[in-house]
Amino acid sequence: MDRERLLQLLNDLRDGKTSVDEACHALAHLPSEDIGFAQIDHQRSLRSGMPEVIFAAGKAPAQTAEIFVRMAASGTAVLVTKADQDTYTAVAQIVPQAVYHQLARCITLTPSVPIPSTEGHIVVVCAGTSDLPVAEEAATTAELFASRVTRIADVGVAGIHRLLAQLPRLAEADVIIACAGMEGALPSVIGGLVSVPVIAVPTSVGYGASFGGITALLGMLNSCAPNTTVVNIDNGFGAAYAATLIVRAIRDRGRKP
Repeated sequence: MDRERLLQLLNDLRDGKTSVDEACHALAHLPSEDIGFAQIDHQRSLRSGMPEVIFAAGKAPAQTAEIFVRMAASGTAVLVTKADQDTYTAVAQIVPQAVYHQLARCITLTPSVPIPSTEGHIVVVCAGTSDLPVAEEAATTAELFASRVTRIADVGVAGIHRLLAQLPRLAEADVIIACAGMEGALPSVIGGLVSVPVIAVPTSVGYGASFGGITALLGMLNSCAPNTTVVNIDNGFGAAYAATLIVRAIRDRGRKP
């Protein structure tokens, strides 16, 4: 239950388009729904502006599917991250409208009431093609929650001219998400070229001394670009979540008298 869905329900109740019993049924699972193996937080969107998201890793496909269908029934946008084909198959059997984004490893369902546009522009950049799954997780998340997204791929510092050629597109961003493995230098370089927040995402891409992304993580945490902040390894979702809240804050501040 997000804010738009709740407002529609209350307006329908006021206008006589829905009954008190129907409204009570729609609100029955606020604030949470106990399904035994999970407590679904249907009220999270009302508190934070973003709904609960399903992290599929470690869950049985049937568990993810059961959570998905309960969230879909509330009318909110539904997002599953780190999902494999088996998980999507289980979800699609009961919610055929669900969409699988194979590269991003995400499953999405658009809400019954459209999410108002953030009016923001998020640019998602990755250093190499091997970083694309994490970058696509970020891009898919941001798009689901109504931001305009530009994707820029394979512009790592090993060929800095490729990045410099993208400066006009970077200059159009309200927030930039930069995904990189190996030594993780890309976000620092971008941070020194732009005047907007840069959210750095270390990826687990690299040879042995990359330590599964720890080298990139530590490099990004030690960035000398002060407009750069860092999320966890391979956490494209977390970067997009934060970026979405930033552009929403920009939008809402612009609307205030």
